[in-house]
Amino acid sequence: MTAAGLVNSMVLSLLDKAPPMGVIPDTVPVAEAAVRPELWWAGLILYLPLLSLVLCGLCAAFKVKTKLPAWLTTASLLASFVVSVMLYLNHEPPGYLVPLLSWIDLSWAGGDFVANFTLYIDSLSLLWVMFVTGLGTLITFYASEYMEADLGKGYTRFFAGVSVFLFAMVALVLADNLVMLYLGWEGVGFASYWLIGYYYQRPAAVAAAKKAFIMNRIGDLGLALAIYLIWSTFGTIQYDELMVVLREGSWAESYEGWTIDVIPWFLMLAAFGKSAQIPLYVWLPDAMEGPTPVSALIHAATMVTAGIYLVARTYEFFLLSPESLHVVAWVGGLTALLAATIGMAQYDIKRIMAYSTVSQLGFMFLGLGVLSTYGAVYHVFTHAFFKAALFLTCGAIMHGFAGQLDLRKLSGLIRIPGWRITSIAMLIGCLALAGFPLTSGYFSKDAILAEAFVTQGPGFEALGWMAIFTAFLTAYYTFRVWFRVCAGKVEYEPGDEHHGDDDHGHSDGHFHPHAPRFAMNFVMAVIAIGAMVATVPYFLDTKADEALAGGWVADMVHDSTARGGLPGLDGHGQPISESGAHDHHDHDDHAHPTILGMDPHFAMYIISGVVGGLGLLLAAWLHLFRRQDADRLRAALMGRWWIAWLPRAMERKWYVDEIYIGLVRAPLWVASHLMYAFDRFLIDGVLVDGVARIPRLVARWFQPLHNGIIQSYAVTMAGGLALIALLMILFLQFWNIGGGG
Repeated sequence: MTAAGLVNSMVLSLLDKAPPMGVIPDTVPVAEAAVRPELWWAGLILYLPLLSLVLCGLCAAFKVKTKLPAWLTTASLLASFVVSVMLYLNHEPPGYLVPLLSWIDLSWAGGDFVANFTLYIDSLSLLWVMFVTGLGTLITFYASEYMEADLGKGYTRFFAGVSVFLFAMVALVLADNLVMLYLGWEGVGFASYWLIGYYYQRPAAVAAAKKAFIMNRIGDLGLALAIYLIWSTFGTIQYDELMVVLREGSWAESYEGWTIDVIPWFLMLAAFGKSAQIPLYVWLPDAMEGPTPVSALIHAATMVTAGIYLVARTYEFFLLSPESLHVVAWVGGLTALLAATIGMAQYDIKRIMAYSTVSQLGFMFLGLGVLSTYGAVYHVFTHAFFKAALFLTCGAIMHGFAGQLDLRKLSGLIRIPGWRITSIAMLIGCLALAGFPLTSGYFSKDAILAEAFVTQGPGFEALGWMAIFTAFLTAYYTFRVWFRVCAGKVEYEPGDEHHGDDDHGHSDGHFHPHAPRFAMNFVMAVIAIGAMVATVPYFLDTKADEALAGGWVADMVHDSTARGGLPGLDGHGQPISESGAHDHHDHDDHAHPTILGMDPHFAMYIISGVVGGLGLLLAAWLHLFRRQDADRLRAALMGRWWIAWLPRAMERKWYVDEIYIGLVRAPLWVASHLMYAFDRFLIDGVLVDGVARIPRLVARWFQPLHNGIIQSYAVTMAGGLALIALLMILFLQFWNIGGGG
């Protein structure tokens, strides 16, 4: 079917107010999940952030100039986290529904459309909501101190935005249907626009907020189309009913059956937009223009993981179209490599961490594409802790050094009184991000890398080696930051926010950084400890299947809709037979390759540890022991024309923004101005105003005849009679010539 046919079919089905031909809503099986209305208190996870928003609004109305908005928001989110933990302790797989309120319930002769505010509680949503609310609480407490300079100005507005952000993310994660998920999806997009553009007096912050909003709209269009096609094909948008239909294969062949293949691609587009993958990743590094707690929220536990959650939640659709998973894997792998190369050449430590987030998200999509949903979800879990630690330590440095983030102008922080907690927390985060052996990032990343060699797919082995090389780059650029900023001799310069003798300065005229106080130090310490403790779930005994490794997180994935991507299980979450039938991990030697003569999962522990160690040693040599060698190496590269393009391109982010400006923004700008000129000069100037001028011009011709002088009127009458006579004579003459007489 052509694109025009697709649009026509959609429009006709909407106009008819009935499901398209081939859809039989009555055939939707009864939901597997039980309804548990007695767990109504689970709705507090959603209601408490809304309560925080209302209270922040009251603080704004009464012009509160204290930290009350921060305490109210922190308390609300903490209570939400406690409720989510209680819900986890009361959870029994596979899942159940908690109805909150009736929302959308449309019925007509041909069918119905139902989307209520109902929570879908399974292990996947519980895992997500616990670290979202938990880290959200800690980051909010951190922000209570970080945002002190805005007391009485935008302080209340900031925490109101955080409340909206957490409400939307919780709604996205706990939704039992795709429309409620879409509400949360758009909600986090709106809240990110609100918070990234918090410093609206800065043009860069406004531009970054608009860039994030517009880039996400592209992905959101994909999600909207996917939701429509899912409903039109399966007759429902509720997860539990969809899983029953998918596993029984009882869906209708609407739109000539092509929707089954198209739906995963629209879902993929949505995920790539929200989770910043090629080609829609450019908004995420610019989101650094918002306050650092916002960066920690967006990059660590909330918004950017929404795309991973969407693919994991709807994984059954991707298993029906293996080609879509191949694209997910390759886009993830290429994004990881591209972002890592850019991060190597940046000097702003916060921006380096932003590109690191893009790269790590690429690893997560790689895991989803190579059928390691467990690896992807576990990496989301560990990344939430160590990346939050890294961003918050960057924020502490920025806060204490008057906005300074240039790693060339900071050194030896661990030796400065008051900065040891910040330096150690950053070290723990760097070790986990670099995949240093026995850290949480080491185990979660290896689960993805090994699976790239096990799963059969187009070029997956090459993709695995590319991911290993990316892991080496990650270790290098991560410790490039730590060795430059925290180690070495003590040297620093204040940033642009230094204004002389203020709380950053000293009466002697010299700059003296102020170290973080209790709130910031406490949160950095707790999250750093969390980044270390995140290793523990890997070693917990798994009850899901004896063939599975991964402990607690594997259990959480196994009991959810993402179970089809677990090693040892087929596309429907069932154990694989020894014959390897319908298996993506066949047990013969060809389909189960070895690395260096060893099993890939075992070999990856060694390879990853060696690669990470080499990256760390290279960073130590160039940025700790022999910093002058790094400067000489760069000068040598820039001095040779045949290689100078490489460091220059990496510093300029491979000119991707310039390419978008040249291929998209500039043509649209030119087209908009041409259309404006066409509308103003042709449509308005010639057609509209031009036609309107004709009566005015004719009136001006006859205006002298109406001058109030009787003699002029007489002459006009005589002239008119003469003109009429002349016309009559000419008419008679033509009549005679034509034979009319």
